[in-house]
Amino acid sequence: MTAQERKNHYFIPATDKTVHWGYFSKSLKPLVELDSGDYVTIEALTHHAYDDYDRMIKGDPGAESVFLWTKDKKNVDRRGAGPIDYKGKAFGSNAAAWWGFQYNDLLTDPKPREVITIYELDASGEKNWAQAVYNFRWVAQTDPFDVVHKIIDYPGVPVDHSLVQENHGILKNVRIPIRPHFGVITVAPKEAEMVDSTPPGYFGGNMDNWRIGKGATMYYPVAVPGALFSVGDPHASQGDSELCGTAIECSLTGTFQLILHKRQELAGTALADLQYPLLETQDEWVAHGFSYPNYLAQLGDKAQSEVYSKSSIDLAMRDAFRKMRHFLMTTKGLPEDEAISLMSVAVDFGVTQVVDGNWGVHAILKKAIFTVCETV
Repeated sequence: MTAQERKNHYFIPATDKTVHWGYFSKSLKPLVELDSGDYVTIEALTHHAYDDYDRMIKGDPGAESVFLWTKDKKNVDRRGAGPIDYKGKAFGSNAAAWWGFQYNDLLTDPKPREVITIYELDASGEKNWAQAVYNFRWVAQTDPFDVVHKIIDYPGVPVDHSLVQENHGILKNVRIPIRPHFGVITVAPKEAEMVDSTPPGYFGGNMDNWRIGKGATMYYPVAVPGALFSVGDPHASQGDSELCGTAIECSLTGTFQLILHKRQELAGTALADLQYPLLETQDEWVAHGFSYPNYLAQLGDKAQSEVYSKSSIDLAMRDAFRKMRHFLMTTKGLPEDEAISLMSVAVDFGVTQVVDGNWGVHAILKKAIFTVCETV
């Protein structure tokens, strides 16, 4: 084996020294520098772990260092622009929050309200489902700096469980299929120095597509020197739309192989002229459309605030259509009329998420439809 064939494997633990919380930046210093083909294993913590400290933080030194917040010290001060080992169990939190699609469309009182649901998972992996443990309605929480949070308006606020009513025995006889994935896998955008990690874009980011899991390949256009790859927002499971605000937010560890594709070598391939995040699985190609494919450039100086009020499914659907049309015409060499017909009869368009500021629609193209059929 030559030196070029020998791949390195790095490990990045989750600690207060290794995380950047709630933002991307082209000026961040990388923790490790990889050559094309190298591997990296990354621990990622859920930012909702303080919804239940005993189940999702206590006893894990890395998690305790990240979430340490007392009246005198806050280990990770900027929170914006490892596997859990708990007696054989792991836990995740789902927040039906004010940014969710349901918030102003509730039937029962009190209206509006935010509700946290805690789920239990089997950390051994023997059971491939999650079950609800309990839920509670969010009530005003006072953080260690004496700031009152009437709603879930800041990541990692410690929840005082003496103030909430835990409702146990919920979602009886319901098993949630596990779909482990990272809601955020990204490279750094170039348009601004500090970028809110909530809205996704051409650089990837908070796409929240549960299909980006084990064995999947993601392609991104590189915008800044070194790419500055990062991951976060780990999920145990999520449905298309992430409707109420979050998935089952659960700390995960992932192993990634990073491969650099040179633009000048991509002519005639599926990656030629790639300007958006593209997912490849064994059976599918998935193009990701957004309300604004590059909101940082399209919406001007106030883009990071205005994107939240201007997003729509109509715009995201239009973008997903255009991207899949581009893919079919360039990668498969189809004329436009043939590409449009094929999209209508064989491509599945789905709502990726409606909660991340820049809403998403994905287009799924089955590879098998291009299999050459032989008649006997």
